[in-house]
Amino acid sequence: MKERGLSFKEALNSALRAGLTQAKLRRRRFVQKTFALGSEQNFRWDKALAAADAIEDEELSRKFSLRK
Repeated sequence: MKERGLSFKEALNSALRAGLTQAKLRRRRFVQKTFALGSEQNFRWDKALAAADAIEDEELSRKFSLRK
């Protein structure tokens, strides 16, 4: 800033203006690649929370039985 004889405020403002007035580059649209994982199609997704609760309950009971 000293070389150009600018104050900090002037340098900051000119940098911001230069950045905002640049032509924007076109970006490619992001597309998520998906893959078939071969899971069973007959799984009831609406029962997933109940299945997770049952698994968690089994694990908790196993941990409690190990504490005895």
